[in-house]
Amino acid sequence: MSESLPPCPECSSEYTYQMGELLVCPECAHEWEPQSEDPDAGAAERLIKDAVGNVLNDGDTVTVIKDLKVKGSPTSIKVGTKVRNIRLVDGVGDHDIDCKVDGFGPMQLKSSVVKKA
Repeated sequence: MSESLPPCPECSSEYTYQMGELLVCPECAHEWEPQSEDPDAGAAERLIKDAVGNVLNDGDTVTVIKDLKVKGSPTSIKVGTKVRNIRLVDGVGDHDIDCKVDGFGPMQLKSSVVKKA
């Protein structure tokens, strides 16, 4: 089985094994993700669209399309609030936008509640 797995990138051990989606080296305890054979496979996985179907990218400006209640805050984020310089992330649950909202600070938003400005 180890013949088909690559050696450890840290210590070059040939005794690597697979644990779930990770490869593990038993000698140095290094864990890493195996390289995809298709270089475009990661790009298709990261395609995030807004509420109306526009593709979002890092650094875009988006507009909130519905009022959002914020835990711990007496006010909510209102419709039409512009959020600049977003980052696309794999957040908690289906929150896939990391941003800083004026008056509220850093937070994560769902792409389904924003549209590209």
